[in-house]
Amino acid sequence: MSVNVVVVDDDPGFRRIARALLAARGLRVVAESPDGASAVAAVREHRPDGVLLDLHLPDEDGLSVARALTREGQPLRIVLTSTDPSAWSAEELAGAGILSFVAKDRLFDTDLKALFSPTA
Repeated sequence: MSVNVVVVDDDPGFRRIARALLAARGLRVVAESPDGASAVAAVREHRPDGVLLDLHLPDEDGLSVARALTREGQPLRIVLTSTDPSAWSAEELAGAGILSFVAKDRLFDTDLKALFSPTA
């Protein structure tokens, strides 16, 4: 069974890199979104297992998007990412429905398959 992921980032170059990294780890990107509003719509449409979510989006921040996705009620593994180190504690991230924070420059070294696996 493949794990489906939506990639949310306003930078198309980063979305391409994320798609390649996820695919190399056996995960399937079912949609890409450049902003929070389209991310919520993509999750509603595709019902993925997870979301790789940028912190800085043009319409709202990633924490707000994560809260909106969590209110949708679908079990979802949300991994927040940014070029800036996370200023939030694990408890604050969990309160927004975020499983983990991974700095963008650490994505190559991160076990993305384990993060997005429903059994992780």
